[in-house]
Amino acid sequence: MLSHITKTSNPPSLCRRKKQKCRTRRVKIIRNRKATKEGVSSLVQKYWLQRYNLFSKYDEGIKLDEEGWFSVTPEEIAIRHAEKCANGVVIDCFSGAGGNSIQFAKKCRRVVAIDINPEKVVLAMNNAKVYGVEEYIDFIVGDFFQLAPSLKGDVVFLSPPWGGPSYKDIQSFTLDLLKPIDGYSMFQVAQVIAPNIIMFLPRNIDLNQVEELSWLSSPPLDLEIEFNYVHNNLKGVTAYFGDVVAAPLGC
Repeated sequence: MLSHITKTSNPPSLCRRKKQKCRTRRVKIIRNRKATKEGVSSLVQKYWLQRYNLFSKYDEGIKLDEEGWFSVTPEEIAIRHAEKCANGVVIDCFSGAGGNSIQFAKKCRRVVAIDINPEKVVLAMNNAKVYGVEEYIDFIVGDFFQLAPSLKGDVVFLSPPWGGPSYKDIQSFTLDLLKPIDGYSMFQVAQVIAPNIIMFLPRNIDLNQVEELSWLSSPPLDLEIEFNYVHNNLKGVTAYFGDVVAAPLGC
């Protein structure tokens, strides 16, 4: 025990420190080269380093575009969302590369995955096949707001664009900053589709505004606010409205 303490308390020699520094730098270069080989731009390489947090089956054929790297819901959080919707029909209104749709499909009766960008729908279909759940998802290319009058389900899942990585620079992210329309209007559209709504929002969202959303219903909807962490890092805030607050659907 004494020798162990002595060894760890002594600083490494200058030579050893230099070798360690070089070794660390070399590993970083190898990682970046691998990311570049996969077509990952320098803008999103830091997200690439977290790829297994986004998709645990990343190495089995997952595909993402540049926006997908910083907009997909981390898998651990997507699983949590899905657990609240067990056995229900979920409308995933901004499905992107399919991170949430995949986890919903593993727990729910049916998923309707909508995205206005056909290229993103192709990515989501590929990724759903990697997880073996494509047969439980109806993929639709279209504008959610135009499709809304024809949609019905048990849960509406809203994970709209936050405006890219720069959202972090905003001290208090307000609902009017969501895309493509403000969060209040988006919520009202969702209420016509289903009695239960889940919103995945930025970690710096104005929580007072989120609470206001529950008052838009008559009577007001139950509300649960959940702070979502991955490896002790706050990644976002989820707001659950309706019966999903009390227990997962079907339980």
